[in-house]
Amino acid sequence: MFYSSSLESEMKKLYNSLSEKDKRRYAAIEAQKLGWGGISYIMQLFGCSRNTIVQGIEDLEKMDETTIDNLRIRKKGGGRKSILSTQIGINEAFLEV
Repeated sequence: MFYSSSLESEMKKLYNSLSEKDKRRYAAIEAQKLGWGGISYIMQLFGCSRNTIVQGIEDLEKMDETTIDNLRIRKKGGGRKSILSTQIGINEAFLEV
């Protein structure tokens, strides 16, 4: 056991609040900090697969300053469209009121 049970609990809370990419990267960082046996320990702690941690390590190796600044959770243009672009005649209806 590498961490105390109270610290493990806090780590699990943080892990569960992260996006999928961030979960991979966080698990990878923790596994790398621990050294030998770290991947197995983190796998059991977070309930993730070895492949998830390995992918996270690869993600971290590929990251540089430009990719850190350009990280997005969703594609640009996602989300709800403006009511002005989806409701035909909304301007006229507003002006009538």
